[in-house]
Amino acid sequence: MILLGIDPGSRICGYGLIEAQKRVITAVGCDVIDVRNIVSLPKRLSAIFDSMESIISDYKPDAAVVESIFYHRNAKSVFTLGQARGVIFLSLGRHDIPVFEYSPREVKKAVVGNGAASKQQVRYMIEQQFKLKGSEKPDDAYDALAIALCHFYKLRYIK
Repeated sequence: MILLGIDPGSRICGYGLIEAQKRVITAVGCDVIDVRNIVSLPKRLSAIFDSMESIISDYKPDAAVVESIFYHRNAKSVFTLGQARGVIFLSLGRHDIPVFEYSPREVKKAVVGNGAASKQQVRYMIEQQFKLKGSEKPDDAYDALAIALCHFYKLRYIK
C-alpha cells in the first residue's frame, strides 16, 4: 500500500509518500510543490493541481492523507488555504483515491507522542523513523511524511 501524505498550502505544499508492506514502512519520497514565485492565485492553484496530477501519475497511491485546516487569525489565509485544498481534493477525486484527514494535533500526537510538539520534534522523529538524517528537504515535506505515517499508525491499530 502506498500512502500519499499532503501538507496543503497555497504557496508551499508538502507531499510525502510511504509504502507499507504489512508492518514494514518505507519512505518512498517527499518534497514540496513551491509556487511562491507565481503571483496570481488562479495560476498558483493550477500549478498545484498539475503537480498533484503528476505525483499521482508517477506514484499511483492507494490512499491520500491530508492535514485538516487549523484556524488562523487571518480569515483571508484560511480561504486561500481552502482553495488550495480544493484543487488537491479535485485531483485526488478524479483518480478515485480515498482521502483521510487528520488535524495537526493528531499528527503530532501520533508521530511524536505529544500533540503540542514543535516542527523540529516532528522532523527529528521522521528522520529517525525513515533514516533521513542529513536530508535537506523542507519541513513541509517532512510534515507530509508525518501525516502519512499518522494514518499508517491509525490503520495498524484498527486492524
